[in-house]
Amino acid sequence: MLYIAQTALELGFVYALIPMALFLSYRVLDIADLTTDGDFVLGMAVSVSLAAAGHPFLALPAAMIAGALAGFVTAFLQTRLGVPSILAGIVTNTGLYTVNLMVMGWSSNVNLLKQETIFSLFRGTGIGGAWYELIIVAVITLLAAVILIWFLNTRIGLSIRATGDNKDMVQASSINPGFTISLGLMIANALTALCGAVVGQMQKSADINSGTGIVVVGLACLIIGETVLGRKSIPRNVFAVIVGSVIYRFIYAIVLKTQIVPIECLKLVTAFIVGLAIAMPTIKGRYLLEKQKAAAKRRKGGLK
Repeated sequence: MLYIAQTALELGFVYALIPMALFLSYRVLDIADLTTDGDFVLGMAVSVSLAAAGHPFLALPAAMIAGALAGFVTAFLQTRLGVPSILAGIVTNTGLYTVNLMVMGWSSNVNLLKQETIFSLFRGTGIGGAWYELIIVAVITLLAAVILIWFLNTRIGLSIRATGDNKDMVQASSINPGFTISLGLMIANALTALCGAVVGQMQKSADINSGTGIVVVGLACLIIGETVLGRKSIPRNVFAVIVGSVIYRFIYAIVLKTQIVPIECLKLVTAFIVGLAIAMPTIKGRYLLEKQKAAAKRRKGGLK
């Protein structure tokens, strides 16, 4: 049971960067950015390639810069060429497939055999014992969360939030919505690429198909967190995505460990968990509505 908890926490923290990025693009900017799948692999490819060349620490900021550039392309298609947000993400995601292959030396996968990673170097210090991976991913994710919260409360961060609320009003206030959208998507995709970079060094490999469906899982984690903690403030919303990611990984780990369903059915289980998570706000809303109706009937009966 301890191993399940450790694994769920590690994966929950590291993959929380995806719903954190989606919170910025989907909740704050109100843009459905489908660049996520390809951008995750881009971060992974850059990170593993640079780690293989002997630069594991440099790999993280390099992956974020690459992810930000991918976000800029998506934003450029939307703001300058008038491409709808969903299609812009699909176009960029499609192009990233070739870019990712190029970064990995035209190979579908790259492995780190004897090369050092940020995890192996930290393990050598002896800090944390068997929990060293959790310490690293928790520090990275929590640091990213704190910086994001701080940024969204700065002047430019407030402008990005205002753009998502009312683009026309922002434009009338002499703020360029094209700039705020571009900056927001660049930061969101930098977070996604950072996730891929950390995961790549954590599993010591990068695969061209690693990002398939990651955007759906990220949305599920986002909605699970919002359902549990609610949406009341930026700090609460940001930390809710971490909680949602951990809960999702706990559910997934328990299903795997207990073998309630055969391992061949994992994709079906994933689809069920994701579908349930996305439908949770509606289910919760209907439950509260029925509860209010029942209470109203009881009050009405009491009056009689």
